[in-house]
Parts: sequence; C-alpha cells; structure tokens
Amino acid sequence: MDRRNFLKLSLSLGAMAFLDIPGSWSFSRAAAADSSITLPPLPYATDALEPYISARTLDFHYGKHHQAYIDNTRKLIAGTEFAGLSLKEIIQKTAAKSDQTAIFNNAAQSFNHDFLWKSMKPGGGGKPTGRIGQAIEKSFGSPAQFEKEFSEAALTQFGSGWAWLVQDGASLKVVKSANADTPMTRGWVPLLTLDVWEHAYYLDYQNRRGDYVRAYLDHLINWSFAESNLAG
Repeated sequence: MDRRNFLKLSLSLGAMAFLDIPGSWSFSRAAAADSSITLPPLPYATDALEPYISARTLDFHYGKHHQAYIDNTRKLIAGTEFAGLSLKEIIQKTAAKSDQTAIFNNAAQSFNHDFLWKSMKPGGGGKPTGRIGQAIEKSFGSPAQFEKEFSEAALTQFGSGWAWLVQDGASLKVVKSANADTPMTRGWVPLLTLDVWEHAYYLDYQNRRGDYVRAYLDHLINWSFAESNLAG
C-alpha cells in the first residue's frame, strides 16, 4: 500500500472510531466493552491450595470454566446497553429478566468465581477472629454452629449451586443458591462462598462433596477476606 492510500485508510478508521449513530456500534465503544470485563488473576499459584484442591482442578476450573464465563459475557454484552458496565452493575440490571437470562448467568458466574478464589487462601481455615469472629459468635452462637449450617447448605444444595456466608443488615446468615444465582440480587452482602458445582471438586473428590466442604472449612476458608467484606 502506498503512502497516500495508507493515510486515507488511517483517516477513515479514525473517523469511524468516533461515530455515534443510534443502532450502530463504534470501534471506540467496542474496544471499551472488550476491556471492561476481563479474567482477573488468581490470588495465588494454581498449586497453592494443594493437597486440598489440586493444580489440575484449578487449571480446569479457573482456566477453562471461569474463562468461558468471562468470554461469554464479553460476547453477549458487545453492542448492548451493558457494554462498559461492571459485573455487579450487569448482574443487578439483568437479574430476573427472562430476556437477559444468558447475560445474567454468565456475568453472575464470572463474579461468583472471582469471589470464590478470594474466599480461599493457602493455610486458611480454622476459627475466625477479630470483627468477623465477633460477628460469627453474635449471629451463630459459635464457630461450630456456623460450620454446621454452612456444611448443611453446601451438602443439601441439589445439583449445581453455591453455599454463602452473607450479611443481612446487622446479622450474618448462611444461604445457598442454585446455578448462577448470587446473594446481591436479594440485597444481601456476600462475605464468603463455596462452589458446589461438580466441576469444582470432582477431579479431587469424585462424589465425596462432604470431604470437599470439610477441607474448605478446615484448611482453605479465608476469614480475612470475609472481614474485609463486612459492611458497617
């Protein structure tokens, strides 16, 4: 391409980037949409949670499943009113809207998985201390009672879903959600979560969901992250 044609092409592309025609999607807006939702880095190495969650599981769970939710969200919001919004904003605007189910499911799963990684840490587990420990004692009576309720929620969630520790006003409670549902759509503040979809644990535990839940509570749960999410 000669210099004259190159300049013409550059000017044409530059003009297109600033077009703002109703019903169309400019290059600049598409770029903004593409960059708004990305796969966040894991807060630790993929083998950091071993032997309780293997590097192989995290390679698939984070690298395949979480990445797919991110990719699907980006594709679904491109050229729509949701482009450029945060995951939380997308979730709030699409929740319970039958014509936006695909966007909600992928955006919520993207959020839930990022929240899951932060809900765990190497050398985690044990009894909570500090503000979160006080809140657990106040709401559940003891850490043991919290563990009992959390385990029950995780084990009785039929099929795919999540177990959560949430803040509801001045108190904490354990809830479970199916599929991609997330507590924020009900006005609750999520503090911790555990993924009980089979892809989260099957390579390591097969059908032994109880062992997976126990490993999370005893060795992985990130109480400092829960405390950082406390409101008020």
